[in-house]
Amino acid sequence: MFRTMLAAAAFIASTTTAFADALDGKASPSEILAASAAADWRTLSPDELLIIELERGRVTIALSQSLAQNHVAQIKALAREGFYDGLSFYRVIDGFVAQGGDVFEKREIKTASAALAAEFDQMLSDDIPFAPISDADGYAKMVGFVNSLPAGTDPESRAVWHLHCTGAIAMARGNEKNTGSTEFYIALQPQRYLDRNLTVFGRVVDGMEHLQALRRVQPAQSENDDLGETILSIRVADDLDPSDRPVLEILRSGTDTFAAYTEARRNRPEAFFYHRPNHIDVCALNVPVRDAKTQLP
Repeated sequence: MFRTMLAAAAFIASTTTAFADALDGKASPSEILAASAAADWRTLSPDELLIIELERGRVTIALSQSLAQNHVAQIKALAREGFYDGLSFYRVIDGFVAQGGDVFEKREIKTASAALAAEFDQMLSDDIPFAPISDADGYAKMVGFVNSLPAGTDPESRAVWHLHCTGAIAMARGNEKNTGSTEFYIALQPQRYLDRNLTVFGRVVDGMEHLQALRRVQPAQSENDDLGETILSIRVADDLDPSDRPVLEILRSGTDTFAAYTEARRNRPEAFFYHRPNHIDVCALNVPVRDAKTQLP
C-alpha cells in the first residue's frame, strides 16, 4: 500500500512533467489522441459494460474493475434477472441525478441481495492501479483515476473511492448506510458532496445525452402519477448477441499519453486560449472513449 502511494507521488513529480516537456506544450488534446498508440487504449470487456436501453437510445456504463465489487455484482445480478425491465427513471431532478428502479418496491428480487453493505471506500492496495493527477481538490486529498474512472484517495488513511462526477452511477439507500439494494442513480452533474456517503460503482461512457434529456419528474405517489420514462431493459453486454454489443476502448490512465492529455487539458495550447490556469478539475477531465470498430484497418 505504501508502495502505491510512493508510486503515485513519483508519477506526479516526474512522468507528467517529463512527457509534457517532451511535447513542448504545443500539442492539443486532439493531437495527442491522434498520435496515441494502440497500447494506450484498453478495450472495455463486455462483462464490465452495463447497457441501459431507453426509448431515446442506448446508455453504456463502464462498471468498476477494482472498487465496490459487491455493488458491481449486485447490479449485474439484477440486470440478469431482468429486474429493471419495464420500470422507469422515476426521479429526475435538473442539475442533480436521474434515479431509476422500482418506485413502489413491488418487484421480487430473485438472485440479488435484499440489502448491501456499503462500499463507500476501501483500502488502497498495490493491486488497485490509482493514477493521480497533481491538481488540488476540495473533497479529497488526492484525486486521479482507477482504471480510467475518477477516484479519490486519502494518503493518511489509505482509503480510495470513486467520485460523483457527471455520469457516475451509484446505489441509492435509506438513512442507514447498509440499505442499498435495487435503486440506483446517475449523476447529471458533479455531486461531490455525496462522495463516501453513497457507493459509486461505475460511470457512463456513452449515451449520456439520453439521460440528460430525460423528462424531469418527482417520485410518484400512486400508479396514476407520472412514473417517468420507461427503462426498456438493463443488460450486461456480455449477455447480448455479439453483433449487438458495443466495442469500446478507453484511454488508459497511468500512461505517458494520459499524462500528456491531462496536461494539454490543464493548459490548453491552442491559439484560442489567452488564459491558461494550470489547473483542471478531475470531473472536467473527461477520459476519451472511442468505438473500437472504427479503429480497424
